[in-house]
Amino acid sequence: QVQLVESGGGLVQPGGSLRLSCAASGTIFSINGMGWYRQAPGKQRELVARIDTGASTKYADSVKGRFTISRDYAKNTVYLQMNSLKLEDTAVYYCNVDLRQYRMVAVGSYWGQGTQVTVSS
Repeated sequence: QVQLVESGGGLVQPGGSLRLSCAASGTIFSINGMGWYRQAPGKQRELVARIDTGASTKYADSVKGRFTISRDYAKNTVYLQMNSLKLEDTAVYYCNVDLRQYRMVAVGSYWGQGTQVTVSS
């Protein structure tokens, strides 16, 4: 069993900041990539940011320079610092983690339950 627990969403005014956290727990042998995706009403889920085992990062063009992804390897936790938030950042944000539960099994992809981020004046 693997659990992903997200926190940190909420309501913020344009220009404000929020920090999302996602902690992975359960039977985990190793973690590969960790990332954040978001889905706005009526739109497809899209990549926001991703960080791999070597700490290389990838960002959607729309959030570059405003969002920062980081991870705590010891805590199996990934963070998303969101600054200068805009109305169009409003969405449900989902944590995604690629991991192995055991040494000799394939990597599986796991999703959090989602956390709502609303940017509104």
